[in-house]
Amino acid sequence: MIKRALQAQLRSALERSPAVVLLGPRQVGKTTLALQASAEASTLYLDLESERDRARLSDPERYLPSVQDRLVILDEVHRLPGLFPILR
Repeated sequence: MIKRALQAQLRSALERSPAVVLLGPRQVGKTTLALQASAEASTLYLDLESERDRARLSDPERYLPSVQDRLVILDEVHRLPGLFPILR
């Protein structure tokens, strides 16, 4: 029941705002929740623990506009703190 309520809250937040942050301790299901909530949308999942995915964002001001029509999930975003000013 809690999981469904969280999914509904996340979908609602995504309708109101172009950027939504899921915060919480490690291993509580943030990534799973994001992926489940995005199942209905065109989604790009980037795991920033992956060198390949970090390389995609080596020039975020050029890359992010190219995917602006998709829901972009940035997992482990704290690995690239330079993204935060750009994402605002």
